[in-house]
Amino acid sequence: MTEQEYNKCVDLYADGVYRFILKNMQIPEDAQDVVQSAFEKMWRHRDEVKTETAKSYLFTVAYHQMIDHFRKNQRMVSVEEFDESSKIGNVGHAGFKNELEKTLQRLTPLQKSLILLKDYEGYSYDEIGKITALNASQVKVYLHRARLQLKEYIGKIENLI
Repeated sequence: MTEQEYNKCVDLYADGVYRFILKNMQIPEDAQDVVQSAFEKMWRHRDEVKTETAKSYLFTVAYHQMIDHFRKNQRMVSVEEFDESSKIGNVGHAGFKNELEKTLQRLTPLQKSLILLKDYEGYSYDEIGKITALNASQVKVYLHRARLQLKEYIGKIENLI
């Protein structure tokens, strides 16, 4: 990868990687650090990284950096038990996004990452598997379980709308 190709990758992918990490971490400064270290690693390994796979490489490195950050700072929180009393009520259109964000925060970092990679970033199961070091079958199962937990917490979509 040349310097020009690297700079093009920064222009093309920096915002997407940052959004993904920020949605998981919720702390802008930490997300910036993770994204910066991912780009730094790509620069150090630029001779090995192909331009065609740069986006996947960045998401993979950023994801693993984020997990390392969680482990280092012991910020991993166990999933709360979802019960009938914790379901959200009617919040209207304005509160839909906020309630969805709160709901996503109740998932484990892996579950949240899988949902964001599949539903928000549009990656395939195989691509997500490469990013998270899981096989495609595990991605499908974990994603299904995460969606079930979201559904259980939210109840019916009519509650949000």
